[in-house]
Amino acid sequence: MRKVSVMTAEQRAEAKDVLLSGIRVIEVGDELTAYAGRLLAGMGADVVVVEPPGGSPTRGYGPFYRDEAGPERSLFWWHYGLGKRSVVLDLESERGRADFARLAASADVVLESMPRGTLDDLPDSVVRARVTAFGDDGPWAGYRGSDLIHLALGGPMMNCGYDPEPDGRYDTPPIAPQMWHAYHIAGEQVCMNIIAALIDRERHGRVQSLHCAVHDAVSKNTELDLMNWIYRAARFYRQTCRHAAERVTPLPSIGATKDGRWVMALARGRSRALIDFLDQYDAAADLGDEAPEAGGAGTRSRGEAAAHILEVSQRLIRRFHFDEAPWREAQEAGQLWAPLRKPHENALDDHWRERGSFQSVAHPEHGAEFTYTASKWVSNETAWKAGPRAPLIGEHTEEILNALPDAVPPPQAPARHSVQDAPGIGEYPLAGVRILDFTWWLASGGAPRYLSALGAEDIKVEWHENLDLRMGMAQYGIGGREARASATAPLRQDLSTINLSGQFNDFHAGQRGISLNLRHPEGLALAKRLVEISDIVAEGFSPGVMERWGLGYEVMREIKPDIIYLSQSGMGQVGIYGRYRTVGPIAASMAGVSEMSGLPEPYAPAGWGYSYLDWFGAYNLANAMMAALWYRDRTGKGQWIDSSQVDAGIYLNGTAVLDWSANGREWQRYGNRSPYKPAAPHGAYRCRDDLGSANPLDDSNDRWIAIACFTDAEWQALVEEAGSPEWTHDPKFATLADRLANQDELDQHIESWTRQHDRYDLMHRLQARGIPAGVCQDAQDRYERDPQLAHLDWLTDVEHTEMGTWPTREVPVKWSRTPPTMRGVTDRGAPCYGEDNRYVYGELLGLDSREIDRLADKGIIAEGLTSV
Repeated sequence: MRKVSVMTAEQRAEAKDVLLSGIRVIEVGDELTAYAGRLLAGMGADVVVVEPPGGSPTRGYGPFYRDEAGPERSLFWWHYGLGKRSVVLDLESERGRADFARLAASADVVLESMPRGTLDDLPDSVVRARVTAFGDDGPWAGYRGSDLIHLALGGPMMNCGYDPEPDGRYDTPPIAPQMWHAYHIAGEQVCMNIIAALIDRERHGRVQSLHCAVHDAVSKNTELDLMNWIYRAARFYRQTCRHAAERVTPLPSIGATKDGRWVMALARGRSRALIDFLDQYDAAADLGDEAPEAGGAGTRSRGEAAAHILEVSQRLIRRFHFDEAPWREAQEAGQLWAPLRKPHENALDDHWRERGSFQSVAHPEHGAEFTYTASKWVSNETAWKAGPRAPLIGEHTEEILNALPDAVPPPQAPARHSVQDAPGIGEYPLAGVRILDFTWWLASGGAPRYLSALGAEDIKVEWHENLDLRMGMAQYGIGGREARASATAPLRQDLSTINLSGQFNDFHAGQRGISLNLRHPEGLALAKRLVEISDIVAEGFSPGVMERWGLGYEVMREIKPDIIYLSQSGMGQVGIYGRYRTVGPIAASMAGVSEMSGLPEPYAPAGWGYSYLDWFGAYNLANAMMAALWYRDRTGKGQWIDSSQVDAGIYLNGTAVLDWSANGREWQRYGNRSPYKPAAPHGAYRCRDDLGSANPLDDSNDRWIAIACFTDAEWQALVEEAGSPEWTHDPKFATLADRLANQDELDQHIESWTRQHDRYDLMHRLQARGIPAGVCQDAQDRYERDPQLAHLDWLTDVEHTEMGTWPTREVPVKWSRTPPTMRGVTDRGAPCYGEDNRYVYGELLGLDSREIDRLADKGIIAEGLTSV
C-alpha cells in the first residue's frame, strides 16, 4: 500500500503558529469543564485554572503516579491540565474575589461550572461559557449528575452492552463506556461554541453568554436509535460490540485471537477480494463454492449470510496471536478489519507518531518524560500545543496576578455595532460564511450542521451515482406523521423516493443541496467557481479522491489563497494508513474506545453500540472549522487541516495512555464501576418490569437505574431510602473503602432492592435525597418521558419539502442573544436532492435558466431526481 502524504513533512514542520494565540481563558470548574479547557489549551489559548486553596477536587481523581495518591500525582489532573496554568484564589474571601475580578477583566472567556450565582459579576467584554449537569432551571435542574448518570439518562448505555438471552431478556446490564465520556461529549460542543462566540465578538461587537447542560449534549450523541424511534416507532436493542439494532444479529463482528484479544472483521459481502484474501491462508471454506455476490465488496450481506462470512473470518483470526493477526493484509485486500487496541498500543505505532498524535512531555519534578495524547489533526499552517505539563497547585499565582492592573478597568462599550436580541439569520455569528460541503455520512457530514445553525451557508454537493445517507437510514415511515402518531408497531420504511431519510434530515437540516458531476470537465469548472466564493471547503472522501478530481488543496489555494480546506477520513491522509478503509466501528476498534467499554475479562469488549467516533469526527471537524475561521480572521491566512476519526478517539484516552507511560499498566475494563473517582455502589441495577403498561410499544423487560454513591453521606441517604435493611449494617459496607472492597456482594443487595421499584419513581426519590441516580433511558424515554429535555428544547421542528415537519437535534449550547437554530439560513429541513440547484447556479454563479437546463441535459447536474 503506497503512502499517502499530500502534506509534506516540510510543510508540517513549518506549522509553528497556534490557532488560538492571544486568547485567555479563565477556567473555574471541575470534571465538567476540564476537557473543554484542555481542547482550548491544545489549540493555543492561555488557559488559567482558578483553584481553591488546596487545589481542584479533580486532583483527587486517579489513577495516581506510582499509585501514591496526592494532588500533584493525579494522572487525571496531568492529562486534563496539560498546557494550562494555575492560580489559587479563595473566592469566599474579599481579597480572592477582588483578585478574580482583576483576572477576569484580563480574559476573553470564563469557562465555569460553579453553583449558580457564584460568578455573575463578569466584565461586559468576557464571553461566559457555563457548564451544568442538567441546566439552571427546569424540573430536574437540581438533580445530581455524574459520568455514569449522564450516560444512563442520555441514552448511550441503552445502546451499549451484550447480547440478550435466546428469549430476548437481558441478563447483563447496559454498559457505560469508560471513562469520562459524558464530559468529552459536552466539552466538544462547548469548545466549538466558545470559538464561535469569539468570532461573533470580533465581527459583530456582541459579547454573549453560553450555557450547556451535559444531559442535553449527551442525549443527542446516540446515532440510529433516536430518529428510528421518532420516524418509525422502531426500538433498538444492544448487542455485543456492534451497533444496537432493530433486531439482534446472529454473530458479533469481533473474533478472538488465540491469546484472548480481539479483532474486528466486518462482513460486507462475499466478494472475490475477500475470498482471495482468505485463500492465502487456506481459510475461505465454502465461501468460494459460489460466485461472488454482484457488487462485490460494496454489497453488504445480511442475516445468516453475513454471520457465515463473519464466522469464516473469525476461524482465521483464532489461528493467530493478537500481534500477528493479518488485519493489515486484510486492509490491503480492501476488507474492513482492525485490531481492538488498548490505548497505549497506538503510541507504539509509526502512523500515529508521524501524525503527532502523541508527544513526550517533561516532568522536571520527577526527572522524567511521559507520553501524552497531543493532537487531533495535522495542518500545514498551525500546530497543536503539547505542554507544558499540568501546573502544580498555584504554580503561576504570583506571575499572573503581579502582571494585572491593581484595579478593574471600567467596562468598555461594545465595539463596532450593537444588535437587538434574537436577530434574523443574517445577523447570526457566522452570517456571510459559506461552506462548500463534500462531506460524507456522519463522521464528516455531521460537522457543518453546527456552523449552519449559527448562520453559515452550507452548500452540500452530491451526485446520485454515489449517494450519501439518503436511503434506509431512519427512513420516513409509510403513512407519515399520522401513521406514526397511531403506531402500535414499527412502521415500514417508505423507500419510494431518495428524499425520505430521517437520519439525513437530522444531519443536514438548514443546509442547501446541489447535484454536480465532478467527473465531467464542466462540473469541475463549476466546482472551482464555487471554491472562489466560499470560505471553507470540507470533504470526507478517501484520501486522494479530491486530487484525482483536480480539486486538491494546491489547486484550491491557487483559486482562493485564504481558503480553509478540511479533509476528514478514518485514519487521516498523512501517514502510512492513509488508504485503509474505515467506518465508525473500525475507527473505534483502532482508537481503543471499543476495548475500553465492557465488563472485566473474561467478558468480551462491549464496544459503543453506535458509531461514537462518527460523532467525534463531526465534533472534531466542526471545532477545526471554527478555529480556522478565527485564525483566518486574525491573520488573513487559510490552511489545510487533515483530520481523522481515529485521532479524535485517541485523544480521549489520555489518562489510560499516561497510566501505561508513567506506571507501566495496561488498560483493563472495569464495567460500570468507578475506581478513579471512588464510588460504591456504582452501577446499573434492574428495576421492576412495567408489566401493566397499556402502550404496545413499551418494552417492559429491560428496565434499569444507574446509582452512584461517592460519599458516606450519599450512602447513608440510600440506606435510609431503602428502609435500613439488615444487610446495610454489615461491617463489610461500613465505609467507602469497605464497600469498594465488597462490590460484588453489595451490587447483589442493591439489585434485590431496586427490582421492587419503578425506575422513575426510584430515581426521583433518590435524587430528592441528594443521591446521583438516573434511569437508563432509551430513545422512547428521552423523546416521550424526559421533562428536562423538553424544557431545554433539545429538539427543533423543521419543515422538510417532501416529508413535512419533523424534529431534529438542536445545538445543546444555548446562547444569550443569538440562539442557534437547526433551520439555518434555509429555514427548513435537509435539502431534497438538487433542491437548491437554481439558487446556487443561478443567483450565486449567475447562470441563466437556459444554461442550467443545458447542464441538466448534459448530465452535469441532475434536476428533479427522486430515485436511483
